[in-house]
Amino acid sequence: PSPAGPPPPNGAGGGRGGAFWEENEQLFQQFLSLCAPLTQEHPEVLPFLSSRHLRAHPDFRGSAEFRNILGRLLRRVRGRRRKVYVYINELCTVLKARALRRRLPLRAPPAALQCPPASHRHSHGALHSSGNPSSPSQHPSAPSQHPSAPPGNAGAPPQPSSASEGSPRRTGGSRRQIRHLEHLLRVYASEIRRLQERELDLAELDSADSPYLQENRLKRRMMRIFRRLCQLKDCSSLTGRVLEQRIRFRGTRYPEVNRSIERFINRPDAFPDYSDILREIRGASARHGLGLGRRQMENMAQEAFREVGNRLQERRHLDLVYNFGSHLTDQYRPGMDPALSDPELAQRLRRNRRLALARLDDVIARFAQRQERHRESGTARKRGSAVRETGTRKTGTREGVQEQGT
Repeated sequence: PSPAGPPPPNGAGGGRGGAFWEENEQLFQQFLSLCAPLTQEHPEVLPFLSSRHLRAHPDFRGSAEFRNILGRLLRRVRGRRRKVYVYINELCTVLKARALRRRLPLRAPPAALQCPPASHRHSHGALHSSGNPSSPSQHPSAPSQHPSAPPGNAGAPPQPSSASEGSPRRTGGSRRQIRHLEHLLRVYASEIRRLQERELDLAELDSADSPYLQENRLKRRMMRIFRRLCQLKDCSSLTGRVLEQRIRFRGTRYPEVNRSIERFINRPDAFPDYSDILREIRGASARHGLGLGRRQMENMAQEAFREVGNRLQERRHLDLVYNFGSHLTDQYRPGMDPALSDPELAQRLRRNRRLALARLDDVIARFAQRQERHRESGTARKRGSAVRETGTRKTGTREGVQEQGT
């Protein structure tokens, strides 16, 4: 593992003078030592995790929140060693959300360092006095650029920057807001645990306010609170779930069509059908002048629709595997599966899985063909109505000509 790096200056340890910095570094080294024998097949994982750790913000690395996260992940790895990569990915996601945003220093010419023009001093001072909250972050290296500036010069640029260092800029919410929202999350989590442990009867299941519905409402509230908490802490709200990962589509030999379908299927809450895929293929062919025929686009849409459906189903299945259950299933171990000790049950489960996959492919193909027949019948009806209207016009014109002749 790479070195931990120097501790943050000015006591950046959650407001306690770096009280958690050494403890967090020890916990992180324990996590690396615990994961090392479990990740020997992929030795590049731990160096990548260490680089993420070094790029994280020093305030977060010395905070109580990071200490709690490391303690929780250590307990999980000791209890469930088979899921070590899941926990490493979770820690990488947390560190990535708290990574330092690098800003390039604005270096002025040497002549400007010694004697800046009067107009520049005036405009620069007006910028800092305009009340813009982002002005201190736009010149983070101003004190280092003017090391010899006298402290009593009011027109020099380093004065506002050094004054801003004395009072740190607040980009997120206050600590009181953050503590209140974290307390709400703990309260809702305990209430959800209580609802999950309740024994239900049939009358409660049919109720409009059943424990399942109450649990669903509480989880939705927790998601809103979590997103608001991420805004106040100025960090990403991504949790590392499989559903948040982007699907790469390479199902056709036309890159333009692949990009169009990939953009469409990665939209939030998107679950395309056959007509959506066909519309994307037609649009890509028209925009880029691919010259695809109607039957070629339809065959391509059927194959792409089948592949997209399988990819989306696989992603939902993996998300269910990683997130299924609650605290009631924490004691489950893979060796407790009854199918491992019952060959007949295992054979029946495999047979049912093959049957389910075959039926699913049949449903997807039948649905695509049905949509195609429906589209063709609609086109035929439109063509027939147009022919009838044309015949009616011709008949009316012929009758008018006959009347004029008589």
